[in-house]
Amino acid sequence: MKGILLAGGHGTRLHPITLAVSKQLLPVNDKPLIYYPLSVLMLAGIREIQVICTPVDVPQLRRLLGDGSQLGIRLDYVEQPEPRGIAEAFILGADRIGSDPVALVLGDNIFHGHNFYDILQRHARDIDGCVLFGFPVEDPSRYGVGRTDAEGKLVSIEEKPSNPRSNRAIVGLYFYDNDVIDIAKNLRPSARGELEITDVNRVYLERGKARLYDLGRGFAWLDAGTPESLLQAAQYVQVLEQRQGVRIACLEEVALRMGYIDAEACHRLGTRLPSSDYGAYVRSIAKELA
Repeated sequence: MKGILLAGGHGTRLHPITLAVSKQLLPVNDKPLIYYPLSVLMLAGIREIQVICTPVDVPQLRRLLGDGSQLGIRLDYVEQPEPRGIAEAFILGADRIGSDPVALVLGDNIFHGHNFYDILQRHARDIDGCVLFGFPVEDPSRYGVGRTDAEGKLVSIEEKPSNPRSNRAIVGLYFYDNDVIDIAKNLRPSARGELEITDVNRVYLERGKARLYDLGRGFAWLDAGTPESLLQAAQYVQVLEQRQGVRIACLEEVALRMGYIDAEACHRLGTRLPSSDYGAYVRSIAKELA
């Protein structure tokens, strides 16, 4: 499976902060926002990932993440001059996806929960159609919403409905088979001129090949795309990290535990950050798992 991390757009909901810096580089407690969605793809077992971003953001993101080789993965940067909808990511990334299935994660989404690794691994295997992930929210009219029947089968998808028939928001993590490329290429732009991910998902639903997995209780899903939600995400991460003594979305630790790098390589990465608590944590993990 290939991966796409959609880090495009201009971060207008965060202006004026993002007038000078990519939203994905803003801090969420002790690390850049982009670490969180990138860690999700890595936990799913994906090692070839396209980062889709604006041309002006490529140098900054490349400076932070490089080509991914230090983490045992491959990162390619694909320019998206103007945001034309989430589904355009599959068109931009078609050549690199090839004939493989693909996972897409939004660059401002944060996920955390017990057994998340097992959930990702299970749903990333043998994909036939698409796997969507739902999360209960108080105001579903702000999101794409999935409704299931009594047996848990997905029966409808609505985009920002005025009268929602479900409280399950479809979050910014999607698994697709390779048909998604042709589906995206044949979409018509919506009224706002974008290729909508909801339209992609509806095609799969009409084919009877769309599933919705409810993350539900015990999970946290945060869309850190506004000043308020960015602050809430930082506070959530800070509390968990301080109380549990672990780092959420530590890329070096994820790479080590996934077997992408060995303990020696992990320790070297930690020594590059000699003065930070984050670097000390990376070194301690390398020693613990050596």
